Amino acid sequence: MLPSLLVLLTLMPHAFAINPGIKASLSDKGLKYGSHVGASWLLEKTGQMVIPDVAGEIDIGIGTVHYWLTSMKISQINLPEPTVTFMEKVGIKVSMENLNVAVHGNWNTKFSFIKDGGTFDLAVINVGLSTVIQLGSDGKGHLSVANVQCSSSIGGIDASFHGGGSFIFQPFVHFFKSKILNQIQEKICPGIEKYVNDLESQLEKMQGTTANKTQKKSAFCVFVTSCVRPCNVYHCVPVSFQVNRNLSIELPLVLPPIIQSSDVEVDLKGVFYGARNHTDPPFAAGPFQLVQQSDLMLTVGLSEFTINSASFAYYSAGLLQILITDDMIPKASPFRLNTTSFGTLIPQLPKMYPNMLMLLRAYAAQTPTVSFHPDTTTLNVFVSTKAYGIKPNATYIPFFRLDMNATLSSKFFISDEKLSGSTALDNLTLTVGATEIGPFQTESLQKLLQIGIKSYLLPLLNKKLKDGIPLPTVHNVQWVNSMLKVNKVNKNPLQQI
Repeated sequence: MLPSLLVLLTLMPHAFAINPGIKASLSDKGLKYGSHVGASWLLEKTGQMVIPDVAGEIDIGIGTVHYWLTSMKISQINLPEPTVTFMEKVGIKVSMENLNVAVHGNWNTKFSFIKDGGTFDLAVINVGLSTVIQLGSDGKGHLSVANVQCSSSIGGIDASFHGGGSFIFQPFVHFFKSKILNQIQEKICPGIEKYVNDLESQLEKMQGTTANKTQKKSAFCVFVTSCVRPCNVYHCVPVSFQVNRNLSIELPLVLPPIIQSSDVEVDLKGVFYGARNHTDPPFAAGPFQLVQQSDLMLTVGLSEFTINSASFAYYSAGLLQILITDDMIPKASPFRLNTTSFGTLIPQLPKMYPNMLMLLRAYAAQTPTVSFHPDTTTLNVFVSTKAYGIKPNATYIPFFRLDMNATLSSKFFISDEKLSGSTALDNLTLTVGATEIGPFQTESLQKLLQIGIKSYLLPLLNKKLKDGIPLPTVHNVQWVNSMLKVNKVNKNPLQQI
């Protein structure tokens, strides 16, 4: 149950930076839901649980009986809803009362030279449990999860023995009850330690489809300790995730979890890198605050820094470019990619190179930048386009270079658990950056480009946004009643470095 309670927190590991690019907050409401899910998960796993064997001896007045209880399995469990709360600056406290468990297993005894055995049914009644899971950092950026406090109690047990000489053995059960009760109670807190250890396997299942396990240098280590039986074992989970073949993201924590009585907040580095070029962006994340939403389970804040780091990764890898040929122009378009069509915009071009096919190479001249404003997201792009003529021998003749600066604004919202919205062109300017065919005016080209963007590109994009883009999913987690809010959190969201 404990791994399920912590799963939203421990998906997000540590490494140190000045300001986070991503913040996430799990509220008390989310914690209680995690507790409910954890209880359900525990019920599903009860049939697979391995209960340690119990062995001992007892003096029954006429001699010493050696006994063994083996092959024990839970046959029935009454699992009440656990109580979970945040402990400020510590972690999570989990407590449970009135847990009843029925166990079936094998018994064996040895009394002098007499050996016997059979099966038994054991009822453990009114079990109480209280444990505190501390969340912190090991000082190097790794998340530490420690069971720092654990106590348990058992109201009583009842046992029935079957087979063998159980009819002789049964009257002496009262001699065994306190002994067995104490032995069971001694194993409860070590069992909690085991479930904390199982956290690693739960995380691997949730992240296995996206984690790049070859990047061993970027590992999230869960250091597990226990007040019952300290151990030095630690488990590592990658913090670098392959988004696609060109892009990866690093999600280490930059600070230990900030735990309050109402929520816990984790601050993540949240930076994208090119898959083949691990270059830091030339800007740093600025500070921002996460707006707390106590009525929501999980709140995630994404900064301009994180989005712009993805933009820089693509730009620095040389991926923001495209070759445009005439066969890419819609057949219904009267404007073709040749010198004849361009003659209406640049009169000297068809005179110098009559009826020649053209090729355009468009590329980002600078890193595209995203900025947030209240309820609006703005994208500023700088694109240069180099025009060439294509000779019959397939060699190229340089014609000119156009430099474009465009600003687009978008409004996004979440509907039916999909990201939807709309985008509009706010401004576009076009200038001649270089020319091999002499000077020419760009007003007509600028108007044509504006028409193409507004009439063709934006309708395609807005149709996609209208249909909606499914929100990213995590294993066994579904987003419900999600909402999106765009805020302007500070005047200088990006700090140049």
